[in-house]
Amino acid sequence: MSQAKALIRPDRGEDAVAIHLVNKESFEAFAKGLTAGQRAALGAQKFEGGGYQFAIVPEGDSFFVVSGVANPESLSAWCLAKLAEELPEGVYRLANAQAGAAMFGWVTGQYRFTRYKSEDKSQGPRLLLTAQAGQIDGYLAEAQAEYAVRDLVNAPPEDMGPAALEAECEKLAKAHKAQLTVVRGDSLEQDYPMVHAVGRAAARHHAPRLMHLVWGDPTHPVLAVVGKGVCFDSGGLDIKPPSGMRLMKKDMGGAAHALALAGLVMGAKLKVRLHLFVPAVENAISGGAFRPGDVLKSRKGLTVEIDNTDAEGRLILGDALTRASEENPDLIVDFATLTGAARVALGPDLPALMARQDETAEAFLAAGKAHDDAAWRLPLPEAYREYLASDIADMANSSATPFAGASVAGLFLDRFVGEGLDWVHFDTFAWTPSPKPGRARGGRGLGLRAAWHAIRARYAG
Repeated sequence: MSQAKALIRPDRGEDAVAIHLVNKESFEAFAKGLTAGQRAALGAQKFEGGGYQFAIVPEGDSFFVVSGVANPESLSAWCLAKLAEELPEGVYRLANAQAGAAMFGWVTGQYRFTRYKSEDKSQGPRLLLTAQAGQIDGYLAEAQAEYAVRDLVNAPPEDMGPAALEAECEKLAKAHKAQLTVVRGDSLEQDYPMVHAVGRAAARHHAPRLMHLVWGDPTHPVLAVVGKGVCFDSGGLDIKPPSGMRLMKKDMGGAAHALALAGLVMGAKLKVRLHLFVPAVENAISGGAFRPGDVLKSRKGLTVEIDNTDAEGRLILGDALTRASEENPDLIVDFATLTGAARVALGPDLPALMARQDETAEAFLAAGKAHDDAAWRLPLPEAYREYLASDIADMANSSATPFAGASVAGLFLDRFVGEGLDWVHFDTFAWTPSPKPGRARGGRGLGLRAAWHAIRARYAG
């Protein structure tokens, strides 16, 4: 959290540049209190009080900032993010508002992925002082979790393969004194046969594995978190075209979300028994690759006919969800960059949420809406289970019909979740294709804060 801590700290009265927040309705009254020269400076910058607009106004030997927001009395996560990105390096405080939720955007607005840059040309930090000292650690923890997702997703696939994901799990376990067990390579074949089948074609240094982290009091309710870790997806023998393969380093975005969520749970010391499962593979092409028409065994005992090797994420999740169900969890939450159909339906900014229980779905949706991380619920219709029928196996891994692809993938996963268990599935994009304030182009948490706040509320006692 050290990088984030440099961006927000308690206000102890030190010198700082003032930021005045206005909207279009209040701007005229605010401007009347300025000098003619200051009003001219605002006019020269064409400032009118609109959202994400800001102006730097001279004041003696220094300056102050005027920024437009929708409602100065209730700030969203993103309303200060553009300021954090573009203001000069320095120390700032809000003159007429409390930052609240905007602390998150202030920190994420300054995220930069510079690991592979020979020279970092980004500005120095913009530090925000706030009187809300008691809220700082919570927002910093969430921002740091977001940083973690972005760093993992942005990393190139050669440096973020299954072994690297294992190293991230080890780092997390060490930080929170959790227990980690790992099953690797051909040792997966007996207990996690679908994870093994998907990952067996990769080179040895990208061999498949299943990570299982355990933390917390065994007497507390079991929370299982599962993340899809396809570290690179070529599509397998049903190979993707170049345009579809270019971003497939992000196909481990579900694992990144799961790791970040687990870190938040353990960092807050929630009263749960956490089980984190990360199946990690590279869906590669070689003589050992699984094939269209193959029938795979699963940990649950169901057999799966392979209709399309590019529908591999649901296979590794199937084994992981089966294993998670064996802990008889109070709740299972999984994250996966699972289907293009979800993106066609909802676009890049809304993760699809599927759940068995309406009450649980509503709690997660409400948490996302309240914390600027909205999701949209898609159904799990019984009528569509027939789309996964197979002539020779218990089920197929994909459907020949083009309809309801995200829901059909969710129904596939549902077959591997234990009967009667409370389960939430996020089909997330994990990526920002076009930059927005606080959301640089690249890896991004989508559904992470919704899940975190719903889980925190559920297990707060």
